[in-house]
Amino acid sequence: MSMFEPLRGALRLSAASIGLFFLSAWHTAYAQPLPTAAQLQQLAPSASLSTLTLALTAYECASDSDEDKLLTVIDYSKASRDKRLWVFDLRARKLLFEEWVAHGKNSGADVPTAFSNTPNSYQSSIGMYETGQTYNGKHGRSLRLQGLEPGFNDNSMSRAIVMHAAAYADPKVVPGLGRLGRSQGCPAVRPAIAGKLIDTLQRGSYVFAYYPQQDWLKKSRYLSAQSCPLAHQSLASK
Repeated sequence: MSMFEPLRGALRLSAASIGLFFLSAWHTAYAQPLPTAAQLQQLAPSASLSTLTLALTAYECASDSDEDKLLTVIDYSKASRDKRLWVFDLRARKLLFEEWVAHGKNSGADVPTAFSNTPNSYQSSIGMYETGQTYNGKHGRSLRLQGLEPGFNDNSMSRAIVMHAAAYADPKVVPGLGRLGRSQGCPAVRPAIAGKLIDTLQRGSYVFAYYPQQDWLKKSRYLSAQSCPLAHQSLASK
């Protein structure tokens, strides 16, 4: 081996490192910023501006700067008769879905008012989730939701809180019931859209399930820069 070979290797490594540095700097400088809540509302006029603002706050708190996950917003303060689930591609600034979604049968009738993280409560849970794996169960192909908020939704996996198809989540049942049917806590959607929706969310999405519950609004680690998990990781690494 030539005496200059180690030097050549070091130079190649250095050049590669410099290239990665400038690529990262270019991405940071030229990456398109996330849309504002007002811009999202232009895509989904029926969505609440305040809910979208909180959802974006939670997304930015949960994600790395270069993360490309979708943002799914569920607004449980709205009636089940109304479309209250939206899926946004933030980088492309597109609304991918606007849909009806069911809530847990012990959370309330048309508009839910009670939420729980407790197994067998048959109530919906609020807070920030991340989509997980799909599987085939009694409702067909279903998408697991991993709750990220201790005390509010972190029992989602043991509770089997998943997105799945359900005939009772179709608005066709509203004239007879005055509302959608209800689940055991899962955000169930109409069968005609479930497959396409699950396929899309399987790419990776944060799911922000909102209700103006004061305890959660005060304690959520995703709604404040000071309590943001990524901020804690950043401080711990210094």
